[in-house]
Amino acid sequence: MHAIAEHIQAKFPNGFVKADEWRGDLAITVTREALHDVCQFLREDPAMDCDYMVHVSSVDWPDEDERFEVVYEVQSIRKRHRVRIKARVPEHDCIVDSMVDLWKGAEFMEREVFDMMGIRFANHPDLRRILMPDDYPEGYPLRKDFPLQGKGWRDTFDFLDDPA
Repeated sequence: MHAIAEHIQAKFPNGFVKADEWRGDLAITVTREALHDVCQFLREDPAMDCDYMVHVSSVDWPDEDERFEVVYEVQSIRKRHRVRIKARVPEHDCIVDSMVDLWKGAEFMEREVFDMMGIRFANHPDLRRILMPDDYPEGYPLRKDFPLQGKGWRDTFDFLDDPA
């Protein structure tokens, strides 16, 4: 196993789920309860020194019990390593802790994940839509069960059907 994964597994034995490495990219899956603590460890531990939030994203696995996967990719510029931290959440309890207190740059990225997938981030300072209009109908456009034609906005843009 990768040295960073071993370090995290030793520090968080109850929160560590698995580690995968593919083509030099390390992905560590943890429980959502351990997610913030693991990220804080990656940020504050001198050996980890992950000072840069690369991105926040999510994956929809509609046939799984824990349907959504939240993915944080962090990097240590000085140590020259990068790691993805993943946590799964079920659709009926779709919430994880925000990382804005650790990386300010997570603020807008978490809002994008909320807006597109409906995953909520506890303790986020301003969790509201960022890409879709405030009055957008119910639903989250990047979920795999979202209708391809959208929800109710086609009438707003009926001029697009006009050939003139």
